[in-house]
This record gives sequence, structure tokens and C-alpha cells, in this order.
Amino acid sequence: MKRFVGKGWAASMITVLFLLEVASSAPAADTRQKNIILATTTSTQDSGLLDVLIPVFERKTGYFVKTIAVGSGQAMAMGQKGEADVLLVHSPDAEKKFMAEGYGVNRLIVMHNDFVVVGPAADPAAIKEAKSTVDAFKKVATAGSLFLSRGDNSGTHSKEKGIWKAAGINPEGQKWYQETGLGMGQTLNVAAEKKGYTLADRGTYLALKKNLGLEILKEGDPILLNVYHVIAVNPAKWPKVNADGAKAFSDFMLSAETQGIIKTYGVEKYGGALFFPDAGKKEDDLGK
Repeated sequence: MKRFVGKGWAASMITVLFLLEVASSAPAADTRQKNIILATTTSTQDSGLLDVLIPVFERKTGYFVKTIAVGSGQAMAMGQKGEADVLLVHSPDAEKKFMAEGYGVNRLIVMHNDFVVVGPAADPAAIKEAKSTVDAFKKVATAGSLFLSRGDNSGTHSKEKGIWKAAGINPEGQKWYQETGLGMGQTLNVAAEKKGYTLADRGTYLALKKNLGLEILKEGDPILLNVYHVIAVNPAKWPKVNADGAKAFSDFMLSAETQGIIKTYGVEKYGGALFFPDAGKKEDDLGK
């Protein structure tokens, strides 16, 4: 009889321990489901836009967003490794490659702004007189004036390299060409400190303009269009990614409310919008 009671007690304890384990693990699983990792470019962070949008998204959906602001190239590298759930990036050629290789699903246009070439008011290379951005870059090279590059494989860096290529110039290794390896805001600060030129997205420049002492010297060129897309990381490649959370974030970015926030963001503080909402539009129609 005693032997029977002992076995029953042991069985009961095993059952209790099992139930406790299940109960304790359930909240952890739920917590994982309500967390999403957003890998994005520094411009969305440095401009302050995400500081406005993320709290709205979290309040509406119950998700908690861990934002990792790096260059677009680094953000996509995270997606390729399954280290992010959703991307908000602005490097079209790299994005198309990312999608073609099956790392992303549902690449959707969110907004655009444009790049600007900024530099000291003295404009030692006289780029303000250039007919185009490509000509402006040629003038910088000819004059040997200091140019600060992010050098971080970001969307901005990719755009800059494309302009140098169009100009027929390879600036790497030149004394006048320096790579910071930093984000947009920090690179602008270095350019301001050293009184050099750089390529920046308009949103980040306007957000920091007050303390920079740099002026827009070239703008409005079609080559300077800067388009942002939201991309969910493919759960077929990385089953652990939060596909539901990624879809919720994508839907939020394209919603009428969010597009309205984007449309007015920066108007009151900077005198003009930092981004232009584009949900549902075609890229060929942007900037017209």
C-alpha cells in the first residue's frame, strides 16, 4: 500500500511540474509573438519620423518594436540572416536583388523624399553653378575639395556611388575623399566640422540643419529621388521570423492614418514636409 501511494505521489508531482512548465512557457511564447524587429536606415531614425510613428503602431497593435537603425545594406543583410522581421529601406537596386533571391515578401512603396548635395556656404568647388548633380561631383573631384562619404553600404552610399560612376570618377583612395563609416546624422556633423561636401537625404538634413552650418548646393535633379519601401522577411526561409508582426507593420505603414502623419511630418517644425506619402503609387510617377 505504501508503495502504491508513493507511485501516485510521484506521478502527481510529475503532472504538476509539467503543468507549471507549460504555464511558465506560455507567456514567453506570447511575448515573442508580440515583439518585432525592424531593421531600417538611419535616415528614418535621424529625421525623427520613427519617434512619431512607432508609438502609434505599438499603441494600436500591442506589438513592441525593437528598431535597429543601420544602413539599408546592413538592414538587408540582417534580413538575409533572419535577424529581422521587417525592413524599411531605400536602396532600390539592392532591394530588387534581395527580393529576387527570395529573402523578402511584399515589397511595398511607402514614401519618398530626395537627396541633396550639401556643403559650406563658401562652396570652394563652385558646385552650385553646375548644371547637374553629376557635373557637381565632377567639380568636387577637379577642385580636390573634401567630400565626406558614409562608406557604409547604405542606400545613401549606394546612390552616391552611382553618381560617381555616372561622372566617370572613382574617388576611392583620393586624399579629398573620406569615408566616415557612420550614419547620416553623424556624417553630416563630420562634414560640418570639416567644412566638406556630402550627399544627404533631405529629411535628415532638415532635421539637423539648425546646428550644421551647411547649405543645400544642389537639389531637384531626377537622379536624386529617394524612395522608401517596406519589406517583410520571408518566413519560408526563416520560420522563426514574426510574419504576423511584419504584416501588421507593413499594413500600418500603408494605412491612411500613417500616410497622413508622413504627409505633415516636419511641416510645423521645419517649414516643409520631410517625406511624401506614396502608398499605392507607382515609382515611375514619383517626383512629377
